[in-house]
Amino acid sequence: MVTKTLDISTETEQQLFFHNYARLPLDIDYGKGSFLYATDGQRYLDMVAGIGVNAIGYGDERLLKAIADQAAKYIHISNLFMQRPQFEMAEKLIELSGMTKVFFCNSGTEAIEAAIKLARRWASMEGNTDKKEVVSLSNCFHGRTYGAMSLTAKPKYVEGYEPLVPDLGMIEFNDIEDLERKVSHRTAAVFIEFVQGEGGIHRVSEAFVDRLKALAAHYGFLVVADEIQSGCGRTGTFFSYEQFDIQPDVVCLAKPLGGGLPLGAIIGNDRVAEVFTPGSHGTTFGGNPVACAAGMALIDILFSDGLLQNAVEIGSMMREAFEKLATRHDQILEIRQYGLMIGITVKREAKYYVEEALKRLVLVNATSQNVIRLLPPLSISAEEAQLCIRTLDEIFSEEKP
Repeated sequence: MVTKTLDISTETEQQLFFHNYARLPLDIDYGKGSFLYATDGQRYLDMVAGIGVNAIGYGDERLLKAIADQAAKYIHISNLFMQRPQFEMAEKLIELSGMTKVFFCNSGTEAIEAAIKLARRWASMEGNTDKKEVVSLSNCFHGRTYGAMSLTAKPKYVEGYEPLVPDLGMIEFNDIEDLERKVSHRTAAVFIEFVQGEGGIHRVSEAFVDRLKALAAHYGFLVVADEIQSGCGRTGTFFSYEQFDIQPDVVCLAKPLGGGLPLGAIIGNDRVAEVFTPGSHGTTFGGNPVACAAGMALIDILFSDGLLQNAVEIGSMMREAFEKLATRHDQILEIRQYGLMIGITVKREAKYYVEEALKRLVLVNATSQNVIRLLPPLSISAEEAQLCIRTLDEIFSEEKP
């Protein structure tokens, strides 16, 4: 039998797949460091990093060895058995968070689903049958499964999928008065991204967090930190909530956690430690041993290579450079930078800059219509960051109204 060469193109993509994604017309062959290489030999600086997943870039030999070593032992045996990689990963997450228990899943949206279930079951076990409300902040993004989507509740994500999960609500972002109106003794949990990613790189205010902390103590609800995009060192601390005077009850992690392999987790404190019991929640693939081994290698590299500090230093350098660009280019409206989580609000749709940067061999991302989002590997060098800055400067300079 003769195997034909598959045409990797936009036309073939439209034939084969549901039309979920607006893919860039690139056939990627491999990655190395902060760069991706297409099959035509062209090299692209990657300022997207798999939407924040590839925290140490591509091809790190230490990560590849951890994956290969575990894959040679076993790739999957299910959660019916004890697995050393899971134990090591759970111990590390408890050490980093100061919390009590871990549940592993496969993705960020699964972590959010598990946290919603955990919050409602916790409230039920507390004996308050009315304590069912779970709320989030406007402009958030928590995922695309039913519970996570209902918690996000943006029209473009939920249109046509109604009815949504009941008793899920929304508080206006950074609006303390709305926070005070929306929470009560019926509130089981408030979900919060301390830095919103899909929402355009917006940081919650310290005043809002302080009031949330006080109201949580008063009404007895859980605070759930969504660290899926902002965690694992992205903002310069392992968890973004560490930059505030608060300790959440539950933390959701994913994206870079598995070193590029699917891995999500929720970490809980003593308040929720006994909520999940055998059979009350589960997953076939969650905590895959190869993903956990990769995750352990990732965390070791983040700390041994000083990548959290690198995120702070390179991120600050990029912000200062973009602020200088803003004095020369009136297309730039605002710059927001927290470690290597950077949002540049521009006057026109940001997809224009994605397309123009692609022509210049730099990959950037657009979110919230008019925000250029940069989520480079935390291992990016100053020289590589300068390449991105020069490229955007060139686009702004040549841009026609």
